[in-house]
Amino acid sequence: MGAQIRVYRQKIASTTSMQKIFKAMELIAASRIGKARTRVAASLPYSNAITRAVSAVASQSEIDHPLTTEPEQIRRAAVVIMTSDRGLAGSYSAGVLKQGEALNELLREEGKEVKTYLVGRKAQAYYEFRNRSVERVWTGGTDAPEFETAREIGKALLDDFNTAYEDGGVDEIHIVYTRFKSMVVQEPAVIRLLPLEVVEEEAQSSSEFLPLYEYEPEPEKVLDALLPRYIESRIFAAMLQAAASELAARQRAMKAAGDNATDLIKKYTRLRNNARQAEITQELSEIVAGADALSAS
Repeated sequence: MGAQIRVYRQKIASTTSMQKIFKAMELIAASRIGKARTRVAASLPYSNAITRAVSAVASQSEIDHPLTTEPEQIRRAAVVIMTSDRGLAGSYSAGVLKQGEALNELLREEGKEVKTYLVGRKAQAYYEFRNRSVERVWTGGTDAPEFETAREIGKALLDDFNTAYEDGGVDEIHIVYTRFKSMVVQEPAVIRLLPLEVVEEEAQSSSEFLPLYEYEPEPEKVLDALLPRYIESRIFAAMLQAAASELAARQRAMKAAGDNATDLIKKYTRLRNNARQAEITQELSEIVAGADALSAS
């Protein structure tokens, strides 16, 4: 009986220690989510402005540019999957990976080859465990992304997009990430980055027309200059939304884990008290039995 009490005491101590860790991680995520949401909001004006500019050039000029023209045959696609570097964020990374699997399956059903690019150690571990080949991996700082990383990803994707199919190039680019809607709602999303078809959401819901531009130099050179920046801004915006989603998911997961730890501590405490009461009852019974035996003799 004494051994059972010691087991419950050890479980209470270990669960209490874990509860403190969960609480600390919840507070850290809560303190960082505000900054992450601010960065998401701050990235919108530039992203929206360059989206309008690229859309205006592409729609108002009759040019045949490879970055805005749908190819006759899409034979190979690039897929960028954005997960987290660390766990303890509930189903955050699992949801993105599931969305990525669905997209890869759809592309292969359409007869397209897939080149995979990964962001985050969780995606890297997922593909390494299954012995799947990937083109490139970027890790570190998924919960606080840097623009240089987005620029590096954009350059790698554009290089592949500008490379011929026979030399290993791709015909279209997709991004799988988690869209941040609120502290409660974050959902995996897929956007096709190239060829250009993404239209600014605010422009879709408003009656404003795209501005009229006069181009100097010609539209082809304007697109050559704008599209790399457009790609970088879209990738960075996706990374910022993924970071805010990761922190929100981690805060919720740690809150739930802390609550579960509290329930476990109560359960183990009750079981320990029951075991202690049973031990005391047994000792009293033995004392009474011994006294009865002595009086009878």
